[in-house]
Amino acid sequence: MEKGMIVKALAGKEKNQVFVVIDVAENYAYIADGKRLKKDKPKKKSVKHIQKVSTKRFPIEELEINDEKVNASIRKFIKNL
Repeated sequence: MEKGMIVKALAGKEKNQVFVVIDVAENYAYIADGKRLKKDKPKKKSVKHIQKVSTKRFPIEELEINDEKVNASIRKFIKNL
């Protein structure tokens, strides 16, 4: 798992939803969708419960910006997949 990857949740209440990986730590990925799970409060999810779904990547440099527009960009990026 790497920052910016597009993944699908395989378990939990987010099952079958698409997310952007915001950060990675050991066996966990922090994911956000820009709606319920914002960039500043991502969900901690085990990497065995998520699956890569696209070769496209969300621009990592946009993830470094602390702004509400980032959440809108994440929503738009996921919608256009």
